[in-house]
Amino acid sequence: MKIHKEGYRIILVIFVLLVILLFGINQLFPEQTFIHYILYFTAIGFYFFVVRFFRVPNRQIIIDNNAIYAPADGTVVVIEEVEEPEYFKDRRRQISIFMSPLNVHINYYPISGSLVYKQYHPGRFLVAWHPKSSKLNERNTLVVEHTQNGKSILFRQIAGFMARRIVNKKSAPDIAIQGDEFGMIKFGSRVDIFIPLDAKVNVELDEKVTAKKTIIAYFE
Repeated sequence: MKIHKEGYRIILVIFVLLVILLFGINQLFPEQTFIHYILYFTAIGFYFFVVRFFRVPNRQIIIDNNAIYAPADGTVVVIEEVEEPEYFKDRRRQISIFMSPLNVHINYYPISGSLVYKQYHPGRFLVAWHPKSSKLNERNTLVVEHTQNGKSILFRQIAGFMARRIVNKKSAPDIAIQGDEFGMIKFGSRVDIFIPLDAKVNVELDEKVTAKKTIIAYFE
């Protein structure tokens, strides 16, 4: 299993802390009991969870200039027409994907084009499915203008209750390639995608989607 480079330091730190914790417990209470075994299994399970969180899936993408791919793994929690106030300042179709701590948290470009806008917003850490999380939470907004049709979509990384850091190293202007990684959000989060109203939505509420595999909409 390949591990994302953002996880190296966290995985090492947690391993060292768990070793110190378990060593200290055994020093204070050397006689092995049922509680000791529970702690061992809990520590192993927690460590496995952290390692698995930073896994990098081996996926191929079928490039399709008419398709808008899911930028993240998770569950579709919002499909609605809204006013997008940050960049477009007009009506757009919003599709939101909630990522639980068990999902892959790497984010991928849904289309190819030019990265024309990027803005980081510090904020709170409400649960990611909260209606106000897209306005109040820590978030990072990107806009990509499509290479061929000139249409733009906005996607926003939103930190959740457990998340404390959005990773995104791309800077505008830049080139986005459909299926390439543009960042990740650590430990529970959400991604909002704002597409043109004439785009044909290809997913439903509560549907499970997979980044680089699920097409969430088509350009008209």
